[in-house]
Amino acid sequence: MPRSVNSVASRARRKKVLKATKGYFGRGKNVWTVAKNKYEKGLQYAYRDRKVKKREFRALWIQRINAGARQYGVSYSQFMGMLKKAEIDLNRKVLADLAMNHPVAFKAILEKVK
Repeated sequence: MPRSVNSVASRARRKKVLKATKGYFGRGKNVWTVAKNKYEKGLQYAYRDRKVKKREFRALWIQRINAGARQYGVSYSQFMGMLKKAEIDLNRKVLADLAMNHPVAFKAILEKVK
């Protein structure tokens, strides 16, 4: 009995990977073993960086809130402490947007919690 290898599925799998690696540098786009390794590594980076993206945005929002608060003589930590004490539940994303794009509204919040 001949050996069954299911070449249809194997070819489809290879085509999927080679299509995903289109645009990669050098052999990474057309040599199966290199492309497969680069593809898998790319998925690892994507998984890791979905987590890192959240960290980086939070850090950016904190910097923007800090810059906005320091214009009125308050540090970031003092401002966040006053917000908690006043029971104002605005997240950092919204506060950063207000500090950057709507300074009048941000100042109103700051005056309310002082």
